[in-house]
Amino acid sequence: MGRLAFMLMELFAFWDWPAVKAGIQHVWHDYINRSFQIGNIAVSLTTLVEGVVILIVALLASRAISRLIERRIAKRQYIDAGIRYTVARLIHYFILAAGVLMALKTGFSLDLTSIAVLFTALSVGIGFGLQYIASDIASGFILLFERPIRVGDRVTIGDDEGDIHSINLRTTVVLTNDRIAVIVPNSSLVRERVVNWSYGDPRARLTIPISVATNSDVDLVTETLARAAQEVSDILTQPEPKVQFLRFGDSSLDFRLLVWTNKPRAHVQIKSDVNYRIEKLFREAGIQVSSPQVEVRVLGGSIPLELNSDQLPRLNDCE
Repeated sequence: MGRLAFMLMELFAFWDWPAVKAGIQHVWHDYINRSFQIGNIAVSLTTLVEGVVILIVALLASRAISRLIERRIAKRQYIDAGIRYTVARLIHYFILAAGVLMALKTGFSLDLTSIAVLFTALSVGIGFGLQYIASDIASGFILLFERPIRVGDRVTIGDDEGDIHSINLRTTVVLTNDRIAVIVPNSSLVRERVVNWSYGDPRARLTIPISVATNSDVDLVTETLARAAQEVSDILTQPEPKVQFLRFGDSSLDFRLLVWTNKPRAHVQIKSDVNYRIEKLFREAGIQVSSPQVEVRVLGGSIPLELNSDQLPRLNDCE
């Protein structure tokens, strides 16, 4: 070990330091720090590395600051969770956008005019093939500012129902009751019909249709349906449940039970509980639920009600 150190000391003693310094300067100026001019863009290896570093720092800073602000706001219970999420997301996007602009200016020596020209060129590309992505991104900002849906809201989108888990730049994640994440493009939420069970008034009216046999006692059916909603949890007494006689069907009397709840996200379970009560009370009261009936009339002929063995088709003939 001592011999190796002695050899290194002798090597450094006889090293031509001016030549080494000149070689390092040559590599630095002619290769690493050499600037390449492409139109209004001037780029070198050092500026490119600086731009990448600025972009990474901006990305990390945006995430850290947005999470910090979201945690600080979360301590104030009077602020809605959707507002906390919106503020944190906007701060994240603002810092990231500022970092991208600074990285472009540092890495490629672009001024604001050149950046505007670059985004104009990108907009042309968007017009040809990226219009759907641009529409999703614009819709994401609409959802964050207008807030027709918020994180935590209960929504129904087509055949899917669940809670809004996150609103991202291009997509929104909906978490269903089966803990399945449904990825929905933001433009679909802005353009198409969405049922928001948590928007505005926390109360919601639930409709439970029921059809009974035509010979049923209308007053008894009305009274029984009203009783069915009395002992079900999460149903409000004000406004009180209401029974409506809708119409005389072809083979039924059609009613509907209207109930109010302040837990609309549990509407499926509430309807199930009411249906259980209706079935039990109907069975106790002797009320028959209607079933489809088909009436067949034969004109200009008759159908024999009894067939002898000679008139029945033989098994061999059917094979």
